[in-house]
Amino acid sequence: MIEHDKSEIIQLINLYGLALDSHAWELMDRIFTQDVHADFGPAGAAWTSLAKLKFAFKDFHETLDNHMHTMMGHVVHVEGDMAWAFAYGDWLLVRHAAQGGTDWVGRGWYDDELVRTEQGWRISRRVCRLISWTGNPLVPEPAYEQHPVMTNYVLRKNREEGKVRFLQMISKQ
Repeated sequence: MIEHDKSEIIQLINLYGLALDSHAWELMDRIFTQDVHADFGPAGAAWTSLAKLKFAFKDFHETLDNHMHTMMGHVVHVEGDMAWAFAYGDWLLVRHAAQGGTDWVGRGWYDDELVRTEQGWRISRRVCRLISWTGNPLVPEPAYEQHPVMTNYVLRKNREEGKVRFLQMISKQ
């Protein structure tokens, strides 16, 4: 059962990238809870509902000419109807009109808390942090409630400060 849950959670995390890149905003309903708390450091914003998150992500991503979100290196820990997942992400953003170059590439991580619902697993809390970036910093322009922040986070330091929930959960075992 736990292996099946882990597989479903990894599929859900991967669906997130596909939902964004295809602008299939309705798929976000299959990924997040209605009361999700999503703290996206690279966006310089946090949202406390699915409706606000969907609006902000649609508003930002539809200003881009293209983008690709790659999710990888998944690890998942399940305890009953709760789960914690950690994954790395690569984010390519393309804006042809950006002065100084069309591409910005960010690399970072997602630290997720999930709950089992009647509809399946959903992310109830997400923290996203940037590790590094290259390219033109003018590509990710500000949008509704978003003010792109290029601060790089060191995973080791975040762990030492107790800020990585997934690592906190597995260290209790």
